[in-house]
Order: sequence, then structure tokens, then C-alpha cells
Amino acid sequence: MTQDIFRLADTTVVEPLVSRWAVWSDLISPVPASLHLVNYQLKLLESYLADPDVHVKASQNPKFYGGRFVDVPAARAAEVTELLEGMKDSQRESIKLAVAVIDFANHLDREAEGQSLEPFYAQLPDALRGYVELVYDYFNNPILRPIESLLYESPYYKKDQQCLSIFQQERDNSRPFFLNTPRLADDRHVDWNVSFADSAVDHLFDLDLHPQPLGQISELLNSHAPEDSQLRQFLTTAPVNPTARWTEPAIRLRYFGHACVLIECNGISILTDPWIGAQSATAGAEHFSYSDLPEKIDFALITHGHHDHFVLETLLRLRRRIECLVVPHTSSMFYADVSLKLLARKLGFKSVVDVEALDSIPFPDGEIIAVPFLGEHADLAHGKIGYVVRAGKKQILFAADSNCLDANLYRHLRRVLGPIKTVFLGMECVGAPLSWMYGTFLPSKPQRSHDQSRRTKGCNAAAALNLLEALESDCVYVYAMGKEPWLQYSMGLGLSEDSPQIREAISLLTQARARGFAEASRPFCKFETCLP
Repeated sequence: MTQDIFRLADTTVVEPLVSRWAVWSDLISPVPASLHLVNYQLKLLESYLADPDVHVKASQNPKFYGGRFVDVPAARAAEVTELLEGMKDSQRESIKLAVAVIDFANHLDREAEGQSLEPFYAQLPDALRGYVELVYDYFNNPILRPIESLLYESPYYKKDQQCLSIFQQERDNSRPFFLNTPRLADDRHVDWNVSFADSAVDHLFDLDLHPQPLGQISELLNSHAPEDSQLRQFLTTAPVNPTARWTEPAIRLRYFGHACVLIECNGISILTDPWIGAQSATAGAEHFSYSDLPEKIDFALITHGHHDHFVLETLLRLRRRIECLVVPHTSSMFYADVSLKLLARKLGFKSVVDVEALDSIPFPDGEIIAVPFLGEHADLAHGKIGYVVRAGKKQILFAADSNCLDANLYRHLRRVLGPIKTVFLGMECVGAPLSWMYGTFLPSKPQRSHDQSRRTKGCNAAAALNLLEALESDCVYVYAMGKEPWLQYSMGLGLSEDSPQIREAISLLTQARARGFAEASRPFCKFETCLP
């Protein structure tokens, strides 16, 4: 008899967790992870335990989705207490690190006025000794600069807190918001306590392409394997239908949602800001998923480290299939400006290249060119980069959340690279205030006026049109900006057609069409086109 073999079901999600929280880049690198732990997670859980009913009620109000409210039923408050105490116990060193970073940064700010910083090394708390460099900027502002590579080799890097949670996606929007709600264990999830860098993780995700017998899958999960009946709900015997490599000279573009686009030409495949959604068990929006990717992805391009662009859930699943991961170079001058190159290598990626503006990566009859990325980071100098993909004579700009703060930048790019006819662009023109994304890293609370004026925003219609004119573009695609229902757990924007972001996008597309653009559209869910 032939033994049944199984692959991961199209509805199966494998969510990476650290200490029961959904992972994003700031939960990996030790300093930002410790600051987020102390200044957000612990405080949030304590707030919940002080009045669970308030949090539950607020979580049911769409206006507060994405706010600091834990979406856990009050009946499970005891489990939250256990989680909180466990985090305090298992991450004592990280708590000390966070306190030391903020306290000593404030100490430097008060005491260092331009004199030599050498005496301050003797004042460093034990938690920081050997892990930081003290420097000034050119205006004599002191900076506490972490030595990130050493921190990954320290007790502060908690790979024993890493876990993969396997479950079935019931509905497009069934997952609680990633930032405010820990993932408590239950019988609908199988939790596999494994380091993200472990090669066994690749064997699990190989099931997408190479089915295996049930016993072998159970053995892979070792002591965390559930009963066969529970395990089988995440698997299917349906055959793999691999997507053939696109070998035509025409450029094929497939939109997977948000800023994730697959570019294929002459057998080369390039994936921008990989974020792939599983299919839903109940009827959901039709969209491309893992089965719509080629077996090998030559290049995966990361524009920046925000949670909706450096998506570990997708990157781990594709790790063995990605030939080269391309990330922006970072200066590492600020402790939250993490090196995505170091981070990716620590997570098991073998080939990682970091790029600066105008760096080029060639491929047959084409190249990937890194280009500057202004705005969207609340005026903080954090690593980010856009990409121009040239195939033959055609050039496409993947601008992500760039804001056209100076159209001269794009005129210079046109002069250097020639006209860039096709542009993919996000238009989150409202953006969150400084403190929403970065508040946990700031040594002191910003003034409200500063907090509100410094936002993580991209182009509005006028700025986007300036960008397109400067590049001599005649084809524009505006990202859906989180309207895809299967991405709500991470985006939390809840945009409607009357939202400012959508109104500005519609205004841009209307003006572009009036000017005779060959294409001006807002891809949503499943979209595919070819550039001849």
C-alpha cells in the first residue's frame, strides 16, 4: 500500500512568537526588544490585569483596534498573570538592560557637553559594559551606540523564548492585533518551541513543496507533536501544484498585497517586501498565496524594518527558497536602528546583502538598483531604501512608503538612471505619531505638538504627483495600504473609501488618468499584469 503524504494546507499559518508575542523586527535585536518589553509589553499586561473588562470592551470597538488594549477574555486573566510573571522571571537580564540603556542615555544627556567621553566608560552600569560605544554627533550631542553583533552573542538574546505557533486561519480577519495581544496557548494551536534559526524550521516549510508521511512530520515536531487527528487539520494530501518559472521576456507582475509584488522576467524572480497571506477556511477574499510563488526566489528585497515590510512569518517560511535577501544598510548609530543584515543572518539566512543608494545587483539583462527613501520614519535616521528593478530597457520603482519631501531627489535619479516609467507607491499620508512606533525607545516623552507633527507618513496626492512628474512616469500602482482583510491583524488601519489615505489615492489616480497615464490603479487582493 502507498503511504499517504502530506503538505501544509493552504489555510495553515505558522506564526513566529517571542515570549508569546507575535514577532516583528523590534522583538529580535536585544536592545530594542528589551525596551519594548519594559516600556510596552509589561506595562500593557499590568494595565489589563488592573481592569480586564475595560480592555475587552475597548477591543470590541473598531475605533480602538490597534490601541493599547489586550484582546483577551476576562475569564483568562489568570493566564495573563502567569505570562506576566513568567516574562519578568525569564527576562530579568533584558529588564536590567532596558533600564540601564535609558538611565545611562539620560545621564549622558545631562553630563556630556562636549568634553572627552573617556571617563564615562568607568561609569557604565554592568549591564552595558563591553556592549556599547560612547560617541558624539557633530553638535556635541552624546550617543549611546550599541555593538549589536556582540549583543546577539550575549545572555540578552533570548532564542529560548522563540516559538512557532501553528494554526488554521478560520477567517480573513480572525487574528487579534499583533502588537497589543499576546498569543495564549489553546487547543486550536500547536506550539513548537524551536529557535527560528534551527534548520528543522526549513524542513517544516519544505512541506509546501515536498509532502512527507505523517509520521515523519510528527517526528520533526518532536515532543511538541499533537495527536495525529489534531496535526492533520494543518495538513492536506492534495497534490502540490508548483508554479512554473516565468521564462518570457515580458515582465510579469503579481501583487500579493500591501507592498509585496512578484516581478518575473526571463526566468528571474524578485519579491519585494515579502508578506504572503494564507487562504481562509471560510470564504474569504481571493488572493495569491504561497502556492502561487515559484519554487525559487532569486531576490527578496526589503525596503525597511517596519512590521509590515520585514515580515518574519513570511520570511521564515520562504527562507530556503530565497537565494539572496537584500536589505538596507544601517548606520547602527541609534539603538533602535537595527541592522537587518545582522538580524537576518542570526535568523538563519545564508546570503544577505545590505545596500546603500545607487548600489547595483546585476542579473541577466537587468539589475536591481537601490535608491534613496525619504520620509515615513518620523524624522529618525533609520535604515531604509527603495528599489528600481531594470529588466531589459524597462525600469520599475518600488518606492514603498517614500514621501516626496524633495522632488529634486527624483529629478537626480531620472538624470542618473533615465526615465522610470512604472512606479509602485504607498500613500499612507496620515501616519502614526512618533510615539506609536518609537515611543518605547525614547529616553523622555516628546512634547505633544512634536509627537503629532512627526508622523510615519508617506505621500499625499500632490507629493506623489511631484514624484511621478520628476521621474517622467506614465504608469502608477498605489498599494492597498492594509485594506486587504487578511492583513488587518498587523495593519489595523480599518480604512474606508472615505478615509483621507484612500481619498488622496483616488485623487492621484484621477489626475494621472487625466494626464494620459497608460495605467493608474490601486491593486487590491489578486492582481496580475504584464509589461511587454
